[in-house]
Amino acid sequence: MSTFEQFNLPKSVQKAIDDLGFTSPTPIQEKTFSVIMSGRDMMGIAQTGTGKTFAYLLPLLKLYKFTPGHTPKIVILVPTRELVVQVVEEVEKLTKYMSVRTVGIFGGVNINTQKTTVYQGCDILVGTPGRIMDLTLDNVIRFEEMQKLVIDEFDEMLNLGFRTQLTAILAMMPKKRQNILFSATMTDEVDAILNDYFDYPEEVTLSASGTPLENITQITYQVPNFNTKINLLKHLLETNEDMSRVLVFVNNKKISDLVHERIEEDFEGQFGVIHSNKSQNYRLSTMASFQEGNLRGLITTDIMARGLDISNITHVINFEMPELPELYMHRIGRTGRADATGTAISFIAAREEESKVAIEVLMNTELPFETFPEVVEISSKLIEPEKDRQPIKFLMKKQKLDGDGAFQEKSKKNKKVNLGGPGVTKKKTHGSVNRNMLKTRDKKRKDKNK
Repeated sequence: MSTFEQFNLPKSVQKAIDDLGFTSPTPIQEKTFSVIMSGRDMMGIAQTGTGKTFAYLLPLLKLYKFTPGHTPKIVILVPTRELVVQVVEEVEKLTKYMSVRTVGIFGGVNINTQKTTVYQGCDILVGTPGRIMDLTLDNVIRFEEMQKLVIDEFDEMLNLGFRTQLTAILAMMPKKRQNILFSATMTDEVDAILNDYFDYPEEVTLSASGTPLENITQITYQVPNFNTKINLLKHLLETNEDMSRVLVFVNNKKISDLVHERIEEDFEGQFGVIHSNKSQNYRLSTMASFQEGNLRGLITTDIMARGLDISNITHVINFEMPELPELYMHRIGRTGRADATGTAISFIAAREEESKVAIEVLMNTELPFETFPEVVEISSKLIEPEKDRQPIKFLMKKQKLDGDGAFQEKSKKNKKVNLGGPGVTKKKTHGSVNRNMLKTRDKKRKDKNK
């Protein structure tokens, strides 16, 4: 059995790992260590929950050499604020016995406070692309001492529309640097940026994208609408005591608030709700409360589907099926992490069956439907987003049809011929004709009254 001792880490890093109680590296940590140590660019393809953060931190900290400068030597880019906080925490755990200054920056908080923190000096900078670009353009962040760049959740960063910021940041960085990239999927967009900006990165693949995680039981139910989904969710929560740490995924903020409101009716104070409209402090405090066991579950959008390491999730509920099949993998990957087992339950309405098929194709695995519980009420009441759109009523009158169904030809007085070309006077509109008639009428009245 392999251990961290084989990496021959600095004593300060090894002591920190011992404090954490870790003894054996994960497969991705074993596979990437020698590649990163070689100094080559690397592209790691690995599913979520595989220990990617330590996979790049351990070799980087072994390579790290203290210098008296105040600008970052290692820059780590991640897609969300929550991930910045998480990665900073992981860095601080591993650098407990080292002289390393770590700073995390992200949007949604006072930029001047972050400017002050960066000015004071940092060795490892963790941030979202938007805020790092802002501070770089303000000349607060400088890359003159930078040697290593890490981009984590590369595909998600591009999905969130960060390509412009990413390419701008890459253009401002020194060309002589080592690039370490991690992605759960290898998309065409990821491939295009690799070709443009990186030096033939060596690919390290843990498992093919879309391979279902073996320690996750996947269950699906046919559920016709929102209100029936609420009834089924409440039934499962009431009858299954094993559902002690639950993530409920929906596709947008409005639905997440609506689900939370309905769940509160029967499970008051047991669930939190997280989405991008919630303040940073609220999101962090809600996550902390869930992590500490004060909440039974979280209702959230896909903001929680990527990268976040929330321990011991027992169940993932897809209240709505994700719009992209890859997101299904990221969602269910919140449970069954490391050596644990987990359960993923999906509620599938008729309009979502195409999404189910796309997921099955991606995973090359069939997801059979379970029998719907007889005790659960099937509601016929639809919420607004589920109601069919009413056909648009055209206010303009339709032209009459003649006997054989063709449009009747316009009468001669309504025909207009546009001769076009220069010097042609525009035909008067009906509006101008009416105005002239009114003027003539008014003039006749005045003459009559004289």
